[in-house]
Amino acid sequence: MDWSSLNDWWRTHATWQTLYLLFLGQVVSFVLALMSFTSSLIANLGVDTPLTQTLIGYFVLALVYGSILLHRRKRLLVSWYWYLILGFVDVQGNYLVNKAYQFSSITSVTLLDCWTVAWVIIMTWIFLGTRYSLWQIFGVALGVLGLGLVLLSDAGVGGEGGTKPLLGDILVIAGTIFFAMSNVGEEFCVKKKDRVEVICMIGVYGFLVSVVEISIMELKSLESVEWSVDIILAFVGYAVATFMFYSFVPFVLKLSGATMFNLSILTSDMWAVVIRIFFYHQQVDWLYYLAFAMVVVGLIIYSTTEKNFVPVPTIEGGNSNAQYQVLTDECEASRNESLAS
Repeated sequence: MDWSSLNDWWRTHATWQTLYLLFLGQVVSFVLALMSFTSSLIANLGVDTPLTQTLIGYFVLALVYGSILLHRRKRLLVSWYWYLILGFVDVQGNYLVNKAYQFSSITSVTLLDCWTVAWVIIMTWIFLGTRYSLWQIFGVALGVLGLGLVLLSDAGVGGEGGTKPLLGDILVIAGTIFFAMSNVGEEFCVKKKDRVEVICMIGVYGFLVSVVEISIMELKSLESVEWSVDIILAFVGYAVATFMFYSFVPFVLKLSGATMFNLSILTSDMWAVVIRIFFYHQQVDWLYYLAFAMVVVGLIIYSTTEKNFVPVPTIEGGNSNAQYQVLTDECEASRNESLAS
């Protein structure tokens, strides 16, 4: 490829909108790495409260976006029980992945997070009827094979970091199943309904589910925590990163879709490698780099052969572009008058 053809390609494809989406994707990637870092830091400080650390983030989401939703004075577009299910599976995913930091390294957890892509494909194939080409399946298989190298490394071939790395890996993979369910539901609601409502309801029901589960599973762990400035700052950092992540993700999904999003957050794995080397002063086995390369190639193959998704039906059985119903009688009356005219 000569320079003239390269310049033509750049003028055709590299628009300002594309660069803007790439920038947003890298912001999300960095925030995800920040969440992984703070969660790993909390575990290294001897605190085992994965539900409590996400509770604060859910509370901030509910407080900020709930205020916006209340100011609008409009009905919910999606029934509350769908948001309850969405909040429940999101809490379980966060719990299992954050719990994994007690046993495994930050590099293993962040790289194995890519299992979410495989689960999403399986779920959309079964429940939404989406069909994939052989090249897409090959790309996913290559990525899964790369993730298998992480398991091999953590089994003792050369990996370091974590007290029980295989247990941590199992927790992460289980967590990605819940993340996949959450991502499918969130992407549907964001594209078909309202972004502010979705984020708010995830915060509200995520907070309520977390409170219930903390009262059952985590009270003793909370009582044993010896609070310090470092622990408090780590919790605050995780809450801020959580708020930013949940705020940006629906925006990126709505603008660019899952392809750009998945390719963008892939770089968070390399941020995790940098953190492990320079902050924790741990060596990274060569299998991690090989695994990362295979995941990159697999996702590129999948993304470049991706077809447009078949539109899915709305879960409420109504128009996907339906507007909010205004609560005040005056606005209802004015709307009826305009229809009559």
